[in-house]
Amino acid sequence: MKRLKQMMIFAAIVEAGSISAAGEQLSLSKSVISQNLKDLEHALGVILLKRTTRKLSLTDAGNRFYLQCKEINLIASNAWEQAQTFLNEPKGRVRITAPNALMETLVTPVIAELIKRYPDLKPELISADEQLDFMEHDIDLAIRVGRSSDSSLTQKRIGSFKDVLCGMPEFAGQELGSLSYIANVWQGKKVSHTFVKENKEVQQFSTEAQCITNSFYSCISLLKAGAGIGVVPDFYLSQFADELVAVNSELILPSNPVFAMHPYGKNQPLNVRVCIEAITEQLTKLVAQSTH
Repeated sequence: MKRLKQMMIFAAIVEAGSISAAGEQLSLSKSVISQNLKDLEHALGVILLKRTTRKLSLTDAGNRFYLQCKEINLIASNAWEQAQTFLNEPKGRVRITAPNALMETLVTPVIAELIKRYPDLKPELISADEQLDFMEHDIDLAIRVGRSSDSSLTQKRIGSFKDVLCGMPEFAGQELGSLSYIANVWQGKKVSHTFVKENKEVQQFSTEAQCITNSFYSCISLLKAGAGIGVVPDFYLSQFADELVAVNSELILPSNPVFAMHPYGKNQPLNVRVCIEAITEQLTKLVAQSTH
C-alpha cells in the first residue's frame, strides 16, 4: 500500500512539473512529497528524476517507471468510477427469497417492473416456504411473514395483510367443518385458525386438510374448481371477486406483518434498497385496493 502511494505521488510530480505543484494538487506539504520521492528512489535503487533549481527531468528509468505508474493510476481511477456507478443505478445480481404465496403475488410482479426499468439488474428468485439460511444460500434479501429470530439480520416491517378463508360462492354460509380444506404446505396437515369477530369474540377452528400443495397457484386452482376452502391473502383475493368469496365474512383472521430482511446492516447495497422500496410500495397499494 505504501509503494502504491509513493507511485501515485511520483506520477503527480511528473504531471505537475514540480514538487511544490504536486504538493498543492495532493494537499500534502513539500517536505512530505520530497521524502516520499526519496524513499521510492531508495527502495528501487535507481534515480527517477534529475533535479535542478529550475526544473525536474525524467531519467530513462524514471520515464519507464512513470508510464507504469500512469497506467496504475488509470486502472485505479476506472475502478473507482465503476464502483461509484453502483450508487447511481442498480445493476448486477440480487438474490431474493420469499414464501410461495408472497413470491407469486407480490415479489414477482415487482421484479418484472424493475427488470424493465433497470436492464443491468440481475435478480435471482428463490420461492421457499421454509426460512433459508442467508449465508448458506447467499441470499441478499428475504421477504417474510413475521420477524426472524436471527439478530444478525436487519429487519424492516414493510406492511401487513390478512388471510381470508375462502371458497366458491356456493360455500358461503356453510358449516366450516363440513367443507374440505385445501392447505398450503406451510400449514401442514392439521390446520387451525383463530378468528376474531367484529364484536371481538374469539372463535377457534381446527380441521385436517384433505389436500396439501406446495404451489400457491395450485391452491388457487383447486379453490376455483370447488375442491374445498382455503386461505388466500386479502390483497390477492380481490382478483377473483366472482369466483372466490369469504366463506364467512364475520370470521376475521389476524393481520400478518411482512418484513424485509437483509444481512448488510446500515450499508445495504443499492440493489437491495431499490427492491425493498418497490416491494413496500406494491404491498401498500395492493392492500389499499383490497379494502375498497
